[in-house]
Amino acid sequence: MNFFFAALGVLGVASSGPLIAATLGATSVSALAIAFWRNAIGAAVMATPTLLREPRQFGRITGREFRWSLLAAVALALHFACFITSLQLTSVAAATALVCLQSGWIAVFQLFRGTRHRWQVLVGLGIAFGGVVAITGFDMGSSPQALMGDLLAMAGGALAGLYTLAGGKARQSMTTGTYTTLCYGMCAVVVAVLALLGGQPLAGFEPAGWLGIAAITVCAQLVGHTAFNHLLATMSPLVVSMIILLEIPGAALLAAVFLHETLPAGTYAGLGLILAGLAVVVLGQRNGMRSSRGRAHQEEPPSERLAGLGTD
Repeated sequence: MNFFFAALGVLGVASSGPLIAATLGATSVSALAIAFWRNAIGAAVMATPTLLREPRQFGRITGREFRWSLLAAVALALHFACFITSLQLTSVAAATALVCLQSGWIAVFQLFRGTRHRWQVLVGLGIAFGGVVAITGFDMGSSPQALMGDLLAMAGGALAGLYTLAGGKARQSMTTGTYTTLCYGMCAVVVAVLALLGGQPLAGFEPAGWLGIAAITVCAQLVGHTAFNHLLATMSPLVVSMIILLEIPGAALLAAVFLHETLPAGTYAGLGLILAGLAVVVLGQRNGMRSSRGRAHQEEPPSERLAGLGTD
């Protein structure tokens, strides 16, 4: 059964990039409209069980919880804005690989906070960075537009790391349902403001556009993420993190089959380096946690232990 949920989760998150690229390319749907509706619908779905079972939880949200949730929501909104826009400028494979550097960015943020990483983490960061250089180098030669898309995808990965760290602070004292409802809801509001400022419509699309939004929300937001959340109850965060890394080759394969994307051989080499580097980072972080187990004052919060969990 775990294999079924793992396969379902990988298919769900890997479909995000190709579905978004197809929707943006074939309909009048704007990038921020996709980000708005997937979060607004996600918030409504996550709020329903909590409202039915224990609605008073929303009245118990403290100022600290609200501030961390707000920071997470703003980071998530900017992440979606960067990632979805990048899919209009560069390939699905490159954008997905670069945005999946979330684990690496979290390790970098931890370095700035004084965390001492094991050597495996540093080696993994170096390998992943080599993959970034390979991809951006080839895209620099192909077009400035593709390079800009790569840079936006990298920014999206950094913002996803910030979202995960801030969300972990909020989730220390909040239930999953309460946090996700608040975070997704505020994220939708931030995206709506960005859309208003940028002149991007949030409605008035043709039926194919709404179908694309529905497919992205169901496949990536509800099916993919829900499957991985289920696995966390029966599998270690390390194993789940490693499974999620399959999103990188999965998105590349789906884009090749359904969008007929063909990439230079060097780009595929870069994808492989990023995948290998992130795997080494996750393993190094896990080994570091094992060596520090029993020293409660040095334990990392849940968000950092689940650094491999994606947001796309």
